[in-house]
Amino acid sequence: METGGESVKAMRSYSVSLFQNFSFQRAIPVNKICPVLVSISLLLSSCLSMTAQERRLEPKRSTNELRIETIRREVSGEPGRAIHLIGVYKTIYPDWQESDVAAELESLELQSVENLRQAQLDAVREERYDDAASLARSLSSLGITVESTGQEPDLLLADAKKQLAAGNSLGAFLSAIQANELKTLSPEDALFFLEKAMEARQRRTAARFLAIAESAGGEIPEELRLYAEGGDAPPDMIKGVATIVIDRGMRIERGRGIPERMLGSAFFVDASGLLITNYHVIESEVDPSYEGISRMYIRMGDASSPRIPAKVIGWDKAMDLALIKADLKPEYVFSVVDRITPRVGETIYAIGSPVGLEKTVTQGIVSALGRRFLQIGDVIQIDAAVNQGNSGGPVVDRDGRLVGIVFAGIEVFQGLNFAVPAERLAAALPAMIKGGKAERPWLGLTLNETINGAEIIYTAPFTPASEQRIKEGAFIRTINGRTIEAPQGALIPALQDQIFHTRPGELVALEFGESRQENSSRVVLISVPRPDVPLAEAAKKDSRERMAAPLFGLILSPSLGKSFSSSYLVKKVVRGSIADEASLSELDSVSIRSFRVWEKEGYAVMDINVKKRRQGYMETVMQLPAALDSPDTL
Repeated sequence: METGGESVKAMRSYSVSLFQNFSFQRAIPVNKICPVLVSISLLLSSCLSMTAQERRLEPKRSTNELRIETIRREVSGEPGRAIHLIGVYKTIYPDWQESDVAAELESLELQSVENLRQAQLDAVREERYDDAASLARSLSSLGITVESTGQEPDLLLADAKKQLAAGNSLGAFLSAIQANELKTLSPEDALFFLEKAMEARQRRTAARFLAIAESAGGEIPEELRLYAEGGDAPPDMIKGVATIVIDRGMRIERGRGIPERMLGSAFFVDASGLLITNYHVIESEVDPSYEGISRMYIRMGDASSPRIPAKVIGWDKAMDLALIKADLKPEYVFSVVDRITPRVGETIYAIGSPVGLEKTVTQGIVSALGRRFLQIGDVIQIDAAVNQGNSGGPVVDRDGRLVGIVFAGIEVFQGLNFAVPAERLAAALPAMIKGGKAERPWLGLTLNETINGAEIIYTAPFTPASEQRIKEGAFIRTINGRTIEAPQGALIPALQDQIFHTRPGELVALEFGESRQENSSRVVLISVPRPDVPLAEAAKKDSRERMAAPLFGLILSPSLGKSFSSSYLVKKVVRGSIADEASLSELDSVSIRSFRVWEKEGYAVMDINVKKRRQGYMETVMQLPAALDSPDTL
């Protein structure tokens, strides 16, 4: 008799043919068909139970055997993940070299690397240059060069030319600038993109390629030079700014219908009708949890101007940015390739539609840099007057260069307003151009900047970092072989920048050690898609005692005291954290009363009983609140 799946398949085939013969060809009465069907059903279930019985009789397999089998499956289809899993295996089983699978494991690793190489070669041959560059970065993290197929800047340059041929000038210019940052463009290539920038009527982009061409020693035609060196006046730039209207229907208050609208600003970044705005302006257009009407329009004049329908192309929630498109040929297009970092005290202008008053220009200065108000990177603080409706509008300097995008203000405090830096927009745009939600990479770490570097204070469960068992308390030395140096307060954004432009699924080499003097450990781990709110996801899977570290800066250790309730000693308080502001200190005794997370509202609260060492261990009750969207995650 056949066994397993073959026996079940044979019985199913037999039952179907038997049923057809009896019921249709011979017209057997229903009362006689039923016993036949019952018999067939019993026979089929008997075969199924036999399969289950055979499975139960199979010998149990060890965990390491299952891990090896998983690696075997991934080698051909997902070689990058296979390399990550091999690293996980070596971490979990430090004596793997002495085991029976050592030779096979080394063979699987070599095959995975070779498959990764082959995938990169295939991407180049098929002119999927973006994929080829991504695979080149993964190979580079392994210390493997790809000289036979070109380095990443060459792939980016080839991708830029391909995008130009397809009519995507915005993506082409961004790729060309990124390629130039890795390897200076040749005079011929710089001149080529200078000509294309003039054709696209992007003066600031042309000025950037002019500077590159001059530094490369190329000869510049006078017509191109005059255009690139020209200037744009504020009245010209205003023509490139639109008002966004989000119609959300009517809401009922006290029996009356009140129109519900969301107003914002946007500015053109491509002659095809692409505009930049804030994610929070267009959120109802793409948020699956939103229930109700949401229709988006832009208008180029006052309230009497025609409304032009617009649609969302892509968005980046972590950066509060969105790319939209309208069927309109703009009179002015802003350049996004300058990547200018303004100086504190520099004069800037904000353009937008505060409370719907379109074409409003306000003047101010850059008040501060490096404010940590977003999950990734930092933002610019400005004092130019902005109000509701300014969100998504451009901030430019005296030379007309884009320096930021307005995204927030503190209403009760005049002059405290904020803008996303233009250089972060340029880095975020390629993912948004592809359409849909921009996925960012995530390793699963929460960091704290100290005088000794970036300290790992928390590793989120079920993430690449936890799989590789990266130690909490260690300091990050390098990412992909690069030692990151940054001014005080800017180290974590600098680390985030190292992987921001990469895709989820790429390999990242991380070197870390417990101090500057000790030997370091190096792991290669695969990045995964970043959750919208990483710490909200971690709170669903981790204990409240561990969540005290990333949310409140309270690192706990077990207490030796006897108590009916679980109590802990404060091992460390992160400087500048919620716990630090609450005057908690090392060796304080803490017991957690409750921990609640309000994900939709974006915050968490922990109630604790604490005996402060500095106050004679007098017990008090405290409530610690924290925002879930921490900017200190990697």
